[in-house]
Amino acid sequence: MTTTATPTTAPSMATSGRGRWIGLAMLSLGVSMIIVDATIVNVAIPSIIRDLELDSTSAEWINAIYTLAFAALLVTLGRMGDVLGRRAMYLAGLVVFIIASMIAGLSTSGEMLIAARLVQGVGGAMILPATQSILNANFQGRDRAIAFGIWGAMIGGMAAIGPLLGGWLTTYLSWNWAFYINLPVGLLAFIGTLRYIRESRDEHTSIGFDFPGFVLITVGLVGVVFGLIEGRTYGWWAANPDRPFTILGWTWPLESVSIVPVAIGLGIVSLLLFAVVELRRQRAGKFFLFDFGLWRYRAFRFGNLAGTIVSLGEFGLLFALPLYLQAVIGYNAFETGLIFLALAVGSFFAAPLSATLARRFGPRRAVSLGMALEAVGILATTLLISPDTSGLLLAVPLFVYGVGVGLATAQLTSVVLSEVPPARSGLASGTNSTMRQVGSALGVAILGTVLFATLVSETRGNLEATLPEVSPVCRELLVTLVDESAGQILPALRDPAGAAGGGGFGGSLTTEQAACFADPDFVAALPTAVEPVEDAFTTATQAAGFTALGFVLLGVVFSLLLPETRHREEEVPEPDAEPASAPAA
Repeated sequence: MTTTATPTTAPSMATSGRGRWIGLAMLSLGVSMIIVDATIVNVAIPSIIRDLELDSTSAEWINAIYTLAFAALLVTLGRMGDVLGRRAMYLAGLVVFIIASMIAGLSTSGEMLIAARLVQGVGGAMILPATQSILNANFQGRDRAIAFGIWGAMIGGMAAIGPLLGGWLTTYLSWNWAFYINLPVGLLAFIGTLRYIRESRDEHTSIGFDFPGFVLITVGLVGVVFGLIEGRTYGWWAANPDRPFTILGWTWPLESVSIVPVAIGLGIVSLLLFAVVELRRQRAGKFFLFDFGLWRYRAFRFGNLAGTIVSLGEFGLLFALPLYLQAVIGYNAFETGLIFLALAVGSFFAAPLSATLARRFGPRRAVSLGMALEAVGILATTLLISPDTSGLLLAVPLFVYGVGVGLATAQLTSVVLSEVPPARSGLASGTNSTMRQVGSALGVAILGTVLFATLVSETRGNLEATLPEVSPVCRELLVTLVDESAGQILPALRDPAGAAGGGGFGGSLTTEQAACFADPDFVAALPTAVEPVEDAFTTATQAAGFTALGFVLLGVVFSLLLPETRHREEEVPEPDAEPASAPAA
């Protein structure tokens, strides 16, 4: 399907004066809300685990389901926003997100919270691509660099402020307020958008819905992420006889093969079929979700690969580190948030610098420098992780990491869209955001699996060496409690009296396990288990950190393959329409 490079709609914000910049503020406010919500939960997770009695797998799902819904729907809703109206989609997304946030705050079970997070992801998928499309159509040249710099800085900065805000709300109010805070912010963005942003749409695109594509990309992403998260529970290959997979009364029938490899295989096949279906629909002139022609643009291609890979490391580490700081170091949620303030300061410090660097040296160099600083910050943070570390010590590499996030995030979206005409900005921004969210979901799944699998393995080995006199049943009970509490049983282990009866984490103990806590000698030996579990958690967090570092370094490599781009002053021709002037591949 060929389109022209002619703009399809008039600017939807005032072309001069402060109105356009107030409109930008309203868009940034909505984006800030959904980005904060992706990170604000991280420092609240330990409190949520204790309050709702969640296990480590459920803790992963609280984060992963949000980004998974985000990723599965971004392209569809970005496309629909271009057709039905970008402002209308943005406003509808704010309403959905506000309602879901209220439900999340009222949650009384893990299932209810996970369902609310799913709906929040739907709202977020309506908001983000609409803001990108509106910005891409309304700002050009230097103003475009400034606008995307502000927009990107809000993403980087709010992602960093989320832990601080979540920590303060969790410590001094309750974890529920990590969700309630979205209500006033969302309402302000809603009212401001009605006042300062007019409707815009792509008048040359017909209304339609790509049902096969939507089903295939959803099944594909869900299958892969489900397999990565649930592999420890249901078995990576052979089925776990102690934890059979059951849903709506139906139980997985095979014992020799777990549902996990089947889910991952189905996911990969679905994603491959998605590519085939989308190419065929595009050639047939039908409504489609992914415009694979956009991948001809070098900036779009390598920018998306770099952003996706870096997201694997960024969000996975932000999930792992708060769990460690609260369980091992003993910080509360607010103190944990204060440590992450260094990251926020670094990000905000880099925001004005990114536009200057982009104008002087080019956006590609700003992105590459940012990603390299992220790698340095992650490496230093990982090397400093130990039971004796301090928040002040960790603040230094986190500041460096924040500077990298600010530099890279502020310019990466602009680089990715730099060669894409506004007529296709909805598809392009939806694809860009989808790739980042896929990276985030996979990052939580992969780094979460590395974290908890290493934690369980190291805890088991350390306890066997430290408590040989304790029965295997009782040692394995401790391993189970560490796993099911995502390591948050450590404070209870430090207090034998508080640990009696399972320390509030045992839930449903077998007769043999309950007998362990009825044995005074076993309870008296619990403080001895603290150091082995702390060492295990340290090793596990370092393993997650080095895994994150590997992803970010790969992202740096992709960023070096980005073309040198200038902020366009006029529209860029389509490669299909004018092959001779297409960007170099």
